[in-house]
Amino acid sequence: MELTQFSTQITRFTPLVWTMLLGNFFVRASYYMVWPFLAVILYTKFSLSATEVGVLLTGSATFAVLLGFYTGNLADRFGRFKILYAAVIMGVLAFTALAIVDELWAFCLAVFFACMPRTLWDAPSKALLSDELAQDNDRELALHLLYFLVNVGAALGPLFGLWAGLNGEQFSFIYTAVAYLALFCALLLKQRQARVSKSSSQPTNIPRFREWLTLLRNDKRFLWVLVATFLVYLVFGQGDSSLVQYLTRAEVPELALLISSLIVTNSLIIVVFQFPLLHLMKDWSIQFRLLVGGGVLAVSQLMMVLTDVHSFWAWIICIAVLSLSEAILFSNINIHIDRMAPQHLKASYFGAAGLCSLGFAFAPLVGGVILDLASGSWLFITMTIACLVANWLYIMSEKSEENAKAYEG
Repeated sequence: MELTQFSTQITRFTPLVWTMLLGNFFVRASYYMVWPFLAVILYTKFSLSATEVGVLLTGSATFAVLLGFYTGNLADRFGRFKILYAAVIMGVLAFTALAIVDELWAFCLAVFFACMPRTLWDAPSKALLSDELAQDNDRELALHLLYFLVNVGAALGPLFGLWAGLNGEQFSFIYTAVAYLALFCALLLKQRQARVSKSSSQPTNIPRFREWLTLLRNDKRFLWVLVATFLVYLVFGQGDSSLVQYLTRAEVPELALLISSLIVTNSLIIVVFQFPLLHLMKDWSIQFRLLVGGGVLAVSQLMMVLTDVHSFWAWIICIAVLSLSEAILFSNINIHIDRMAPQHLKASYFGAAGLCSLGFAFAPLVGGVILDLASGSWLFITMTIACLVANWLYIMSEKSEENAKAYEG
């Protein structure tokens, strides 16, 4: 992307767009300042076992994803801002509760509600970005910036937490509550400056949830994309759980250093290469970008099959390749969904796309079963096949669209 074109597009970003972008950054940074210590608090203060912690976090995350599917439709029916305000208010209350409650049942309930604000925020905030920016290229840049800032926040959050001395103290959760409170104030200040059209701010003729489910079942192209994206997230999810288990079982030397290096490599590759890749892909269709990203992801899994498990630098290279595919895929998946969704159903489509995050939720289970029944090599072979199936489904989605147009013609 040329610098002058970039500057021109940035000037078209409204104050509300910047509120969405920077708000996501600060909330995500403050979230990761303290969230990694949650398991520590549950173990040291409340004496929960690893299984009990896993059930609590997985159950909470799964419910939050399903809730996001429903609230996406609510955002189209009743307006983006109502759901956004609900998200930030819940964030303030839930993280304040995490900071001050002492009873186990209350803390678990707070954990349950603390998983919801991100899900409630996701679909209407992306839909609002789409409402605010009239041109496709501007929306594309905004979604790339959103993904970039979220990654920077996730990378800097833990580092800032360590620098600030937040070493697992329960009261540290108050920082995330303050970030949500600041975002609430920013929304109040910027809402009046919104360019949201009358049809978006006062939606009419928006289908109710059951009617939306019927429309969703009939949108074959979108359903193909959902299944493909679920498989993509399932593959990426192995890096957070099953890969670590595999390396641990293999008794890799300096395991802690290797895992830390893989996390840093992932963050650096995404932050450094996302916008150069955007420039490289500017003339590519979204479909081709997804296929290239899926192909690179498959290559990374094949590399893991062939890698010597004790080779430190080989794993670094594998994760670098995987991270390149992540930089290509994640933001372009959002762009693809934005372009597929009718203007009056943006939040509903983004909410439905949130179901694909179940791929991350199921990744530890699928990977663990394969590691127990087979081996690490079979895990990565299976994930390679999943990448190829995902690419085939992306192709099928486009063919279904072409067939529908030919039938209408």
